[in-house]
Amino acid sequence: MNRKRVHTPEGVRDVYGIECRQRTKLKEKLNHVFALYGYESIRTPGFEFFDVFNSEKGTVSSREMFKFFDREGNTLVLRPDVTPSIARCVAKYFNEENMGIRLSYAGNVFLNNSSYQLKLKETCQLGAELVNDDSAQADSEVIAMAVDCFLASGLKDFRISIGEVEFFQGLTDSIKDEDVKTELREFILNKNYFGLMEYVENLDIPEKVKAVFLRFNELNGDVEILDQAEEMVENKISQKALHRLRKVYDILKLYGKEKYVSFDLGMLNKHNYYTGIIFKGYTYGTGDAVLKGGRYDNLIEQFGKKAPSVGFAIVLDELMMALTRQDIPMDAEHTNTMIVYSEDLMEDAVSKAAELRSQGRTVILERENSFCSKEDYDKFMKEHHLGEILYLN
Repeated sequence: MNRKRVHTPEGVRDVYGIECRQRTKLKEKLNHVFALYGYESIRTPGFEFFDVFNSEKGTVSSREMFKFFDREGNTLVLRPDVTPSIARCVAKYFNEENMGIRLSYAGNVFLNNSSYQLKLKETCQLGAELVNDDSAQADSEVIAMAVDCFLASGLKDFRISIGEVEFFQGLTDSIKDEDVKTELREFILNKNYFGLMEYVENLDIPEKVKAVFLRFNELNGDVEILDQAEEMVENKISQKALHRLRKVYDILKLYGKEKYVSFDLGMLNKHNYYTGIIFKGYTYGTGDAVLKGGRYDNLIEQFGKKAPSVGFAIVLDELMMALTRQDIPMDAEHTNTMIVYSEDLMEDAVSKAAELRSQGRTVILERENSFCSKEDYDKFMKEHHLGEILYLN
């Protein structure tokens, strides 16, 4: 037998049984939160033209995309990120809309990442985008909704860490060498603060800017960190970013969500389309953020509509891993009854199943198997979370 046929390629996996049913219920809970905030579902294609995700849009690098060609020779890619797809849709279908557009989605994304990272190359994401609103109120709404998504999933111990892209941009505004800016960004993205300090020591930049970079790993914590940062920076761009973060925090207090947030002024994102506030959701039991989001005021304009926007995405696979490792029970779609019948009682079994289904109950109709004992059926009931077994024999 060719065993290769029954294995999946590296970086993808099958989802079945109780896990599949748990994913379905968890999606329902998250979608319910989106609906409570007035977000309407949208579905975008699993693959699009390469230009939707190219480097000018600020999304993932070309080498991390799965690329192929259509019959006309156009380069297509499996969707590596949902946000640019949403941006394309907004420019196409909501070009004349000026009021707030609230959209939510669920779909798989595909990243051709390195195998040594032990990351899946296909993951499921659920997310939401608020378009046509550049206010701190919009930032606060999506962060409050992110908190409610975590609470709805069952998480209790988590944190939404908030940063601001323009805080970093303000610090580097006086640096004219783009290569230096890129190096600084790479050190910070990789959390290589020792390398950052060594690199900054030898740079010819203002001493006050240098002092901030030398303490970059300290610029995270509760809201008091904003006070410390205000004393350290003098440029207007960084000061404006700090003012925005404080305003968002004040609004989150109105939502009653302030206890779930912290601030990380050293936060950056590999997606270059973010222009303002950025945030990540962390909890125990995962090696990466479960939720990522931020403001992207210029992305949709690249498709033809000027529309400031903010949103986030939850990686369902990471969220389920966290729930499992924290021993938080997950609901699952379950079957109420399994009817095990002998061949001569098939008519009675079919009739009973029809009766129960007419009452809205789910029923498995299982013909009695001579290879299975009562213990086997009981084991099946436990593993598949059945409500009961009826034996007709």
